[in-house]
Parts: sequence; structure tokens; C-alpha cells
Amino acid sequence: MKDKTFIVTGAFGALGTAVVRALEAAGAKVAAIDAAPAPAGGNNLAYGGVDLSDSDAAGAAIVRAISDMGGLDGLVNVAGTFRWESVADGDVATWDLLYRINVRTAVIASKAALPALERSRGAIVSVSAAASAKAAAGMGAYTASKSGVSRLTEALADEMKDKGVRVNAVLPTIIDTAANRKDMPDADFSKWVSPDALADAILFLLSDKARAITGALLPVSGRV
Repeated sequence: MKDKTFIVTGAFGALGTAVVRALEAAGAKVAAIDAAPAPAGGNNLAYGGVDLSDSDAAGAAIVRAISDMGGLDGLVNVAGTFRWESVADGDVATWDLLYRINVRTAVIASKAALPALERSRGAIVSVSAAASAKAAAGMGAYTASKSGVSRLTEALADEMKDKGVRVNAVLPTIIDTAANRKDMPDADFSKWVSPDALADAILFLLSDKARAITGALLPVSGRV
């Protein structure tokens, strides 16, 4: 990873922060992009206030980041959100929201990054979910959107396999974040996947050690 260049979307949240930290610890240069304001005193390659679901805004931020870093070796699509809502009592707008934040952001970021990644023969890793394989009550909109991330990964991997760009995704179960602990206070947190452990899996897929892997959906399940 030393001196290689990476972009992380959704970079200011719990998982995004862990991925940025792990990449920097490995010697990489990292551009952190998020819809939230950039943290004060943080990475000088932090781009806050970027609507990643807007093609123009996200594309401009990614092009600027690539220019600032002098190239791009990898993209990590972390940006995403969750809602629990039944179909009977919920709002169809939730389906639109989760598509926009979970799927559309990954499509836009990947598309904007592809020219630079073709030049470097780089990699894309997206964050899908173990739940993308089968929905449960209240999980319809979320599962549909994360299934979209998985299908994007497979389609783009096939599209780019002869152009040297690898495309994979990780499928975590419950990530051990402060927000999830607050929402599920009676759960056994020790079974959940820590952001640092998930970041390690993402770094593996970005690395040359995974050079023969593309189109993979890697379960990262902890002990759930």
C-alpha cells in the first residue's frame, strides 16, 4: 500500500474512518469524501459537504481528489445508510432514499473513478451486506438496496475484467458501532464485526495479494 492512492466515500463515519486510518497506517495516501462536513484538523485530503448521490458534485470531488493525489489506485465505496421499515406501514420514499444513498452513490463514484483506475489497473471495493442475500420483515428496502450493490459489483467486475480493474464487495453482518449499540442495547456486541476487522478485509481486497480476485462478494460475518 505504500505511496499508493485511494479514495474512500462515506469516509467520516465509523467504518469510513477505520478504512482511512488503516490505509494511512499502511503508507497510502487517502482522499476522504463525505456528505458530512470535514472534521477540523483532520486529513488535508478531506472533502466534506459532497452530495455523493449527485453526479456532478460527486464526480467533481473525485476528479479533484485524483488530481490532488496525482492518480488513483483504489476506490472504497463505504457511503450508505440503514432504515428498518415494514412495507405495510412504511413509506415508499424510504425505498428511494436507500437506493439513492446505498446504490446510486456507488455507481456514481465508480463511474467517475474508472478512467484513473484503468490507467493504474486498480481496484474497487464496495460495502454491501450479508442481508443482501435474503430479506426479513422490515428489511425490504435495505436488503433491496444492498442487493443492488452486490449486483453492481458483479456487473462491473465482468465489464472491467479485461481492462485490469478488479471489483469486489464485502458483506458484513452487524458492524460494531456506537449507533448500532444504541439501537440494540441487549445484543452481544462481541459477536459483531468491528470496523477495524472489516477494514482489514477491505485492505486485503485492495492489495496485490488479491490480484486474482474480482467479482467476489466476501462475507465478513464475525460470529453472528
